[in-house]
Amino acid sequence: MKNPAEVNAIIQELERLYPDALCSLQYKKDYELLFAMRLSAQCTDARVNQVTPALFARFPTLESFARASEEEVGEYVHSCGFWRAKAHDLVASAQMLLRDFGGKVPDTMEDLLRLPGVGRKTANLILGDIYGREGYVCDTHCIRITGRLGLTDGSKDPLRVEKQLRACLPPEKSIDFCHRMVLHGRAVCTARSPHCAECTLRPLCDTGCSES
Repeated sequence: MKNPAEVNAIIQELERLYPDALCSLQYKKDYELLFAMRLSAQCTDARVNQVTPALFARFPTLESFARASEEEVGEYVHSCGFWRAKAHDLVASAQMLLRDFGGKVPDTMEDLLRLPGVGRKTANLILGDIYGREGYVCDTHCIRITGRLGLTDGSKDPLRVEKQLRACLPPEKSIDFCHRMVLHGRAVCTARSPHCAECTLRPLCDTGCSES
């Protein structure tokens, strides 16, 4: 596990490499990010971004989503996979947001987890990107890279990884750090055959620095 100086050095290098730490999902409204995250389960962000423009044009308000048939929503999200469950969750979430939260995406972990299909990864993203709070989005990139770096013990359990990152990352850096994990995971620290030789984090990496 890393000491505070090493953690800070990793954060600074990631900030240098990826100055624009933005969520790759495209959205204009808070609930659109919530819905896009639900669609991204077992699906690429690129595919979701292809689907959501037409989806959000057809259903431009929460009210229109709440009135929609799951079958019609499913027609728009079919290519994202698991479309029946996802269509159900989008409609049910819209109804719950209107009924229980005044049409606003809630701003607490407890309330976010009440929404259909929302887990801690999505809740952390909403808290970080929509509300500017700490957010530890433990997706496959984050779990893989933090384990390789030695920021965590290598666990694949998202909750365990989240707890370990909460213990070592400055809260105000957390959400941007997680976005940079995605960017680094796509560009350099890939799941298979990571490009360790060209990685500038290698001197700080428990895995990369041990490979010759």
